[in-house]
Amino acid sequence: MSANKRIQWLHSRISTGNYPNANQVAAKFGISHRQAQRDVDFLRTKLGAPLEYDPSRFGYYYTEHFSLPIYITSDNDDEYSGFSGKMGGAASSDSTVIQMQIPYTAEIEVKSRLGVVELKNLITAQKGRNRYVCEFHSVELFLGMLVSLNADVKILSPEWLRERAVEAAERILKNNKK
Repeated sequence: MSANKRIQWLHSRISTGNYPNANQVAAKFGISHRQAQRDVDFLRTKLGAPLEYDPSRFGYYYTEHFSLPIYITSDNDDEYSGFSGKMGGAASSDSTVIQMQIPYTAEIEVKSRLGVVELKNLITAQKGRNRYVCEFHSVELFLGMLVSLNADVKILSPEWLRERAVEAAERILKNNKK
């Protein structure tokens, strides 16, 4: 498993409030604890993630919203070669390059079946009654979709997305008071 996939997994777990740690990364991907810790350090130092360790939860969390830079993969996917953006990395001219943005993940609660049907292209899993995991590439488009649904939707995680939705709703209400 490449370092890129490990970083994506680590970011996804942190973004959804699961507090992963180096031991979990090592166990998940069958690598040494030292290599897993290098992945964590790479996320913090090279990608600029606002990453902190919570000793009470035995894992890492973001202190503020963070998105991974664009992910680039090539035929010669060496350790950590696939991230660009903040790092300014570039692929060599003799490699095949696939570029994509790593999706955001959110857990939501939707009680309306019609709302679930309208979100079906974003839903990747069901986590119990009326609880769904969604993946999306644009925060603004996702929040706009939730607002446009004729259904009650609750953002369960990540917290930063819920806070952003509340801030946007408060701003709209404030600007539209008579």
